Amino acid sequence: MLLQGELTGNIVTLGRQATEELHNTSFYGRPRGDGLELSLAESAYLIYMEKIAVIFDGKELDFKRFFLKASALANNFELFYIVYKDMRERGYYIQPSVTGFRIYPRGGHPGKTPSEFFMLVTSERIPFLLSDLNRHLDTIDNLKKRLVLAIVDEESDITYYEIRKIIPKGSYELELGTSLSVATLLEDRCMVWDPEVSGILKQSGFFGKLMDEGHLQLSLVESCYLLNNGILKIENRDREKLDFAGFSGLASRIESDFLIKYRVYEELRNRGLVPKTGFKFGTHFRVYKKLETGANVSHSDYLVHAIDKNHVFSLQQLSRAVRLANSVRKEMIYAAVNTKIYFFIIGRMRL
Repeated sequence: MLLQGELTGNIVTLGRQATEELHNTSFYGRPRGDGLELSLAESAYLIYMEKIAVIFDGKELDFKRFFLKASALANNFELFYIVYKDMRERGYYIQPSVTGFRIYPRGGHPGKTPSEFFMLVTSERIPFLLSDLNRHLDTIDNLKKRLVLAIVDEESDITYYEIRKIIPKGSYELELGTSLSVATLLEDRCMVWDPEVSGILKQSGFFGKLMDEGHLQLSLVESCYLLNNGILKIENRDREKLDFAGFSGLASRIESDFLIKYRVYEELRNRGLVPKTGFKFGTHFRVYKKLETGANVSHSDYLVHAIDKNHVFSLQQLSRAVRLANSVRKEMIYAAVNTKIYFFIIGRMRL
């Protein structure tokens, strides 16, 4: 005979026997008083597994009717059920939380071990706000958990991503003199005309790209960094000197997100990393942790994309970025610019 429970609000309540048979053996639900409370996702799964029967308004709900009722009670219920069922079938013990699930490590369970993951559940179609991600990252940092994002696509396949903060560091030390030369701002890049200075910047700092043997082209962020650090002077084609405010203002007309990019570029350089354009990978920068002076480096370590505090992720774009980074053996990092800059890695997770 099936264990019988009653749907009240968004909770299914069962008696003491359910605590013995469902919670104490398989860790479904949460004991309350003399009974057991199940979430909607747990209840749907147990109805599907023919473990329980649920009564509402004096009538038993079969799986279809319960699913429809739960979908009316909870936003995106079907997404949570899909993820819950998948994790259970993978052998994980899983408990509901406010916005997702707590996942216990293999070999662990509620009452024996702390949960290992905090899992957020969403659809590929739902925009994902950076502000929400920040809140969850702060929460899991305080709780010493790992954050997993479960994205359900339109065919109900699930992709799991782990998101974690990182403090990227490199070993490159920039050693250049001040006011080496004057560069000219052209359309959307600067030109260093002095052959000796061009060679120093290229060989000692991995700046720019040599157009020929004596002339070095610099990107806007590279030029701004060298200007701001007193390494290079910059003038326009009319030979008018540009300070940081003047140059960054002109650059921002060319690239609307220039100042965000520049702040991330500067932060990476100051951390001993060497950023170069990531255009071929669809990101702002490819980044090297280590660089031997004069070496012809071919493999970078990270792809880094700069975003502002109001950023809204398209999960389809995020999926493409992470997959590309994995395919070229790099890690995908987002650099969020606010009063400070913080970095976080998003990577595929195999459960």
